Amino acid sequence: MFKPFFAFVGYRYTRVKRKNHFISFISMTSLLGIALGVMVLITVLSVMNGFHREIRSQLLSGTPHITLRGMEGPLQDWKTLTEKLSHFPKVIGAAPFITGQGMLSGNDKVQGVMVKGIDPVQVNQVFPLSDHITDGTLADLKPGQFGVVMGRDLANALGLGVGDKVSLIVPEATVTPAGIAPRIKRFTLVGIFAISYQYDNSQIFINLQDADKLFRLRGNVTGIQMRVANQLQSYEIAKNIYDSFNGEYWVSDWTHEFGNFFQALRTEKTVMTFILSLIIAVAGFNLVSSLVMMVTDKRGDIAVLRTLGASRQSIMGIFVAQGSIIGIVGSVLGGIAGLFLAYNVTDWYNALQKTFGLDLIAKDAYLGISFLPSEIHIIDFVVVTLVTLLMSLLATLYPAWRAANVEPAEALRYE
Repeated sequence: MFKPFFAFVGYRYTRVKRKNHFISFISMTSLLGIALGVMVLITVLSVMNGFHREIRSQLLSGTPHITLRGMEGPLQDWKTLTEKLSHFPKVIGAAPFITGQGMLSGNDKVQGVMVKGIDPVQVNQVFPLSDHITDGTLADLKPGQFGVVMGRDLANALGLGVGDKVSLIVPEATVTPAGIAPRIKRFTLVGIFAISYQYDNSQIFINLQDADKLFRLRGNVTGIQMRVANQLQSYEIAKNIYDSFNGEYWVSDWTHEFGNFFQALRTEKTVMTFILSLIIAVAGFNLVSSLVMMVTDKRGDIAVLRTLGASRQSIMGIFVAQGSIIGIVGSVLGGIAGLFLAYNVTDWYNALQKTFGLDLIAKDAYLGISFLPSEIHIIDFVVVTLVTLLMSLLATLYPAWRAANVEPAEALRYE
């Protein structure tokens, strides 16, 4: 079988047992360093991808993909508009809503909340609120009965259960014979939901008609919320909706509210990738050192090869091939170990947490995420592997250049 001369000799140099064990140690350290760097980088990127996925899921579980509002206040002809939007390309659901702020008072405790008036049937077209109900039922949110559905954390903080009464205080003054007083309405807790940490302690839902009476909108609504088939296309769809109505309405998507946050996550991932890449860079410097010492140790062999007719390019190719073999083996071993670790890191963390009773991830710090998620992206694996191979190749150039410039007569003088 035909093998290139420089590749054959480079492979033999990689396998041969050396008299200088220090060079062998440095070469092995370089290989292990490359493998360790690739493994850590793939694992950390997979964990960060998992956190990004879980955070996006948490934030969008109770957030509409697109929101349409009036430029100068509440929407009037919202029924016709909702029908049009529900048939807009790539929009799979649209529902009206009324929003406002208030304070809940129950069991001598007060909590500020975001009040959202919804149609209990149409809201499921935007996000499946019914699927998140843990106690009670969303169907009990009937007009005129002033029922309320709140998050589990909020209900626990106020010490409430399904069927309990709670007072909602709206920061809008009402003139009474006794003077000016805030508007207060008594509600009955008919359901408790568990969506995500962000919404469970700060948001309540009431019937759309009850919200109309509470905020005195006279049959109007605050806006229309929509759900699209692909949440990553929300910006383009929102722009198309805005253009189709000639800028008559204010249209925004979820990236308008959380865009800076996800940009910060992407920046964090980029910085973390750069920092962890330094592990591979250090291994690359070790590879340079080992090859430089190898060139010094093999000056006699290089001189013999030159006198037998080997060209400078062939000598250079020998050491490039040797360094590339170390880089390839390290990248392959690190890639396999990284994929294996990233695939099992969630189960291992859960087992470690259960065995030793550890709580390394604070639930409050990561939007209620209390486990170690992981999501492997093939593009990350490919990029890490290719960059590592490129760094390994670059690390061989200087030692290979030194080897190619060894003068045979000078090297053989003392042999």
